[in-house]
Amino acid sequence: MKDPEADELGVRLKAYEGQPAAVAGVGKDPVNLPMIRHWCEAMGDTNPAYEGPDAIAPPTMLQAWTMGGLSGHTGRTGAYDELLTLLDEAGCTSVVATDCEQEYLRPLRPGDEVAFDTVIEAVSDRKTTKLGTGYFVTTRTDVRAAGELVGTHRFRILKYAPARRTPPAARPRRPRPVVNRDNAGFWDGVAGHRLLIQRCTDCGTLRHPWLPGCNACGCLEWDTVEASGAGTVYSYVVMHHPPFPAFTEPESEPESGSASGSEPGSGSGSASGSDRTAGAAGPYAVGLIELAEGVRMVSNVVGVPYDKVRIGLPVRVEFRRHEDDEGALVLPVFRVVEGEG
Repeated sequence: MKDPEADELGVRLKAYEGQPAAVAGVGKDPVNLPMIRHWCEAMGDTNPAYEGPDAIAPPTMLQAWTMGGLSGHTGRTGAYDELLTLLDEAGCTSVVATDCEQEYLRPLRPGDEVAFDTVIEAVSDRKTTKLGTGYFVTTRTDVRAAGELVGTHRFRILKYAPARRTPPAARPRRPRPVVNRDNAGFWDGVAGHRLLIQRCTDCGTLRHPWLPGCNACGCLEWDTVEASGAGTVYSYVVMHHPPFPAFTEPESEPESGSASGSEPGSGSGSASGSDRTAGAAGPYAVGLIELAEGVRMVSNVVGVPYDKVRIGLPVRVEFRRHEDDEGALVLPVFRVVEGEG
């Protein structure tokens, strides 16, 4: 890392510390129950404090009330844009969000109208990371309601010049799932073409992902039930970038026995190339699948082109086998039921 005293760009960037990035910003909407409900449904948060006539907003929604949407906010100053322009001109054209910190002073309630100010709190010395060399920029947003400070939100990004990379000589290995004592039973089941769900032996609640204890009653005792393999697409994203070389091999054939009671390779289309072009690293659809038993899990949605995946599509689990120099790897994916894509 270069001596900060000799870093002329760093000196210029430091001059922006303490300058406002947004002044007298106003939330686009008052705190309201519909947004709270949508947030809780997306997060799976059933805390009763967030519903009813005395509801409060989840504290982690703090930033949501300040977001400007596609049209942005009118209170933004030129200082932050000037800072980013300096970094762009110096070759730091890439950006990644690294972390955020929030502090909560009092809960927000429906009807509260949010105002905020944002300041450029800190610019780091020049740093070299695996991504490249650049600067960490931290902004702090003070959020107020009726003139009272209700919370602060610190947001940190890295603006960097991408490091030059030498393409690897060999194809990277497909990433392996992290298997530990808490989830080993799930992966043992997958290896045997069984989709196993944990069940609390005290209250009977099903859960996924696997955990050492029940998140409903706290009981540490559990057994398993075998899922039927049927489900629906509850939500999904399409991964466009960055392409990952380990996923560029042609689609693997499903192993015999796609799911409990299902036929090998059942579903629409062939087992290869129907959901993305063979040899391509993307795009591909990643779905949050709601199983017939009520729990949800994340996996690839296959059997139709990525742009044909829709919420509500019926799917069925399929076990795919991948081979590399580490040996065989079996993964569960979800194929769209024939005629539904």
